[in-house]
Amino acid sequence: PKTPKPQNPLSTTTVCGSHSSKQRFKCSLDSLVCLNLYLCGRKRAIYLMESHSHKFIRGFATRAVHAGVKVDPATGAVIPPIHVSSTYEVYPDKTSKFIYGRFDNPTRTNLETTLAALENAKHCIATSSGLAAVSIVYHMLKPGDHVVSNDDLYGGTTNYLLEQGTESEGIQVDLVDMRDHKAFLAAIKPNTKLVWVETPTNPTLKILDIQALSAICKEKKLILVVDNTFLTPCLQNPLDLGADIVVHSCTKYIGGHSDLIMGCTLTNNEELFKKMKKNASTLGCCPGPFDCFLASRGLKTLAIRVAKAEDNAKKLAEMLSNHPKVSEVLYPGLPKHPGHELMKKCARGFGSMITIKLKDPKNANEFYNKLTVFGHAVSLGGVESLVCIPVMVTHKSVPKELRDKLGITDSMVRLAIGIEDYEDLKDDLLQALEAA
Repeated sequence: PKTPKPQNPLSTTTVCGSHSSKQRFKCSLDSLVCLNLYLCGRKRAIYLMESHSHKFIRGFATRAVHAGVKVDPATGAVIPPIHVSSTYEVYPDKTSKFIYGRFDNPTRTNLETTLAALENAKHCIATSSGLAAVSIVYHMLKPGDHVVSNDDLYGGTTNYLLEQGTESEGIQVDLVDMRDHKAFLAAIKPNTKLVWVETPTNPTLKILDIQALSAICKEKKLILVVDNTFLTPCLQNPLDLGADIVVHSCTKYIGGHSDLIMGCTLTNNEELFKKMKKNASTLGCCPGPFDCFLASRGLKTLAIRVAKAEDNAKKLAEMLSNHPKVSEVLYPGLPKHPGHELMKKCARGFGSMITIKLKDPKNANEFYNKLTVFGHAVSLGGVESLVCIPVMVTHKSVPKELRDKLGITDSMVRLAIGIEDYEDLKDDLLQALEAA
């Protein structure tokens, strides 16, 4: 759609054409914001207000900067203030948008508006962590319900599905290789209610066909949930591919600076939104306003951070694939990766996660210890590059028989590529491989 042309708020044809010029100043908060922006020469921002659809703003980076952001009408501040109040005035004769901080918060609402704009979603719920996002989805199920999930997941999600759900809540769970659609169909039972997938998977970076899985789920009337943390809305929009719910660990790329813990869920389904929103409020899964501010700030640079990290990852993956001490490089951006062509169909890029396997498993710890530019830590998606050995940390609690089945071995090393200079990352990897 064409962007509406901004007009002078003082003219008789704008804001409230039926009112006099004096009344027009008082007709709404939006008119005051319009006036403030116009007088400040900020015409472009008139149609970036929350009262307009984010669909007017086409570019991803533009939406990341402007969607959900309103100039503060009281001060003209271009960055909204952080609202720390835990409670808000309520009157019997007025409808209040904000009542209590556990339910909603203006800073959180701004973040949720931006996230929804980026994932092409109608609804977003920010949560206090990625696993809190998992929790509010999972609590829509009832004892006796059945879940099918791909077998290669973030370790925390695997633990939640297999332990918290099955032992405490009576939910049945089956893990299958979701690349095999026949195996997926065979796993579906009469009591199956929900399908949970990650793509790319963690840490083996398998690529799943969201559109094909969505078609099966719609036929069977199942809820399809996609964890989009690894690719971010910058590179993939699962709702557009047929998913019902998208989940993110905002701790990773969305925050982007390794300084917050947060998650979110997004959907276009009103009924699912209401259920998850109720769960978030009841379970107390709300994030604090300062964390919401940090996530909002991180989103403004998401596009350029993802592009730089992916560029580094592509070159590093090619370099590592030719190294004599590396037996395998798992990176979807390599043409030889089995999911390369599928990912080109489903996504706009390949991300910045690389998993390698060393020829000698005994060298993994030495290689890990010798790295100096790469940080020795779990997590991913920050500006800094990180390295971890999955069997030691992220997937340590996953049953060994499942790890062995998935190929998560002692020789596997996961690299989360950041935005540093490529030459420095390359040199660090080469010197560590040489010393291992």
